[in-house]
Amino acid sequence: MLSLKKIQKMKSEGEKITAITSYDCTSAKYADEEGIDIILVGDSLGQVVLGYDSTSKVTLDDMKVFTRAVLNGAKNPLVVVDMPFLSYQTGVFNAVQNAGELIQMGAGAVKIEGANDYIIEVVSHLVNSGIPVMGHLGFTPQYINTIGGNYVQGKSLENTLKILQDAKKLQEAGAFAIVLEMVPDICAKYITENLQIPTIGIGAGKYTDGQIIVIDDIIGKFDDFTPKFVRKYGDVKQVIKNSVKNYIQDVKSGDFPNINESFRLKEDEYEKFEAYTKQS
Repeated sequence: MLSLKKIQKMKSEGEKITAITSYDCTSAKYADEEGIDIILVGDSLGQVVLGYDSTSKVTLDDMKVFTRAVLNGAKNPLVVVDMPFLSYQTGVFNAVQNAGELIQMGAGAVKIEGANDYIIEVVSHLVNSGIPVMGHLGFTPQYINTIGGNYVQGKSLENTLKILQDAKKLQEAGAFAIVLEMVPDICAKYITENLQIPTIGIGAGKYTDGQIIVIDDIIGKFDDFTPKFVRKYGDVKQVIKNSVKNYIQDVKSGDFPNINESFRLKEDEYEKFEAYTKQS
């Protein structure tokens, strides 16, 4: 598993960090084989996989199931797991216990949204307990009910400076990296240049130290909505639809399965079987 030291070195040497959000063994395995640096098991699985209307419905038990799947596929990347809603907001002890269970499963780090005083305390306790933490600022999906919608953050100098202030608090608390989501590119650039730890952008322009995107978005599997910052590299949805359509047609017509897709008796057993069935 990629080390935190290596990730920090990538920032200092100007090497871009690649991260992807994955929820299953197969996609994690393929991303690993292509050399991805970080895999995030995101609570966005609530919408992308489970069909919820928000991430706030995802439970810690949900995250454990998908974390196990990703860990079974990914051996080399750093695997980071989202702490779901209410898994760390109900007390520092609960936060450490819940995060610790994910680490015991084999995860390399957890990700936490926000940077209020309580969150900073939680991050500090987690790090001091030996649990690496990735922060998350800008648009924070778990706070969508208080934010009021999917809005770009840091759209003014004052707001950008507030995000930078929060980022520095997370840095001081021991976070090893920070996700910046839906922040104007020039603002993300300024924040990145004023931090010692790496920034991972999603909808934050090209000046962050790395990028993260949901694999189901870039392969074209999930299309309930497509964010502005997503670039599609494939059309898996159409592949699935075409494959199922052709499968249905072949079954209905009797073309599937054919003789090469069926198990056959050996010739002598076939003859015995034929003779028996004719007698009966």
